[in-house]
Amino acid sequence: MAVPARKVSNTRGRKRRTHYKIDAKTTTTCPKCGATVKPHRVCPKCGTYKGKEVINTEEAAE
Repeated sequence: MAVPARKVSNTRGRKRRTHYKIDAKTTTTCPKCGATVKPHRVCPKCGTYKGKEVINTEEAAE
């Protein structure tokens, strides 16, 4: 069974972990209403995707 011959020092372990970061979520703006939307998803405010109305948000709001 493979066992490390020596303990990994704190500095060496921390240097390796510097790349484990959380990236900020990517967002875009809706071209119709200007709301912040995740890419490749229907806009929750106006219900459009790629310039076409996919969801009628007026009926859902009532």
